[in-house]
Amino acid sequence: MIELKNVSKWYGPVQVLTDCSTTIQKGEVVVVCGPSGSGKSTLIKTINALEPFQKGEIYVDGVAVHDPKTDLPKLRSRVGMVFQHFELFPHLSVTDNLTIAQIKVLGRSADDANKRGLKMLERVGLMAHKDKFPGQLSGGQQQRVAIARALSMDPIVMLFDEPTSALDPEMVGEVLDVMVGLAHEGMTMMCVTHEMGFARKVSNRVIFMDVGGKILEDCSKDDFFGNPEARKPRTKDFLNKILQH
Repeated sequence: MIELKNVSKWYGPVQVLTDCSTTIQKGEVVVVCGPSGSGKSTLIKTINALEPFQKGEIYVDGVAVHDPKTDLPKLRSRVGMVFQHFELFPHLSVTDNLTIAQIKVLGRSADDANKRGLKMLERVGLMAHKDKFPGQLSGGQQQRVAIARALSMDPIVMLFDEPTSALDPEMVGEVLDVMVGLAHEGMTMMCVTHEMGFARKVSNRVIFMDVGGKILEDCSKDDFFGNPEARKPRTKDFLNKILQH
């Protein structure tokens, strides 16, 4: 479903991704973790070309993201993205947030968009809030609306960029519950997250990145958490720090 081959990116002289390669199969849930500044968010944003990259190749469902001829808006309409800070339109109701891209990008009728949007709102447990505005919702509710909005576009893959890091601790669970449900339904997912409990529970694989945007580990979750001795020293150090508490 997703293939990265030797992807590298620079901001001026600073290299933020270094020869990143990995493959994600249909239905896999892959968690990307690592210290701050290791290029995790940058990596996930190159997949739908929100971040340009200077070297390497990326394919999503066979479509070459790096090819200048690729219709990026069309590609993005098939790749759901959930950001750290919700990115909902504050001046639109929840329902309008769910339907606007379906109508403008997919060309759906208002009726069809409404049906699909409300179905996804039901899916994340927020039907009672359909006429509210984002500012009237809690952070956790806003993030669930953002997930419903992404799902309304019928994506073939979902990308999550630290979807819980801006939330109060009490709200983290409600967002992770929705993500766990998606994983169990077979959605292909790539999640940048610090939520190691989530990684242990539902991921198939864990990618660990370090400063300079290098992929140090790309292994099954059982190997990552269950066999720390086989990991690289930097990974062991990271695991020791996060798993003690």
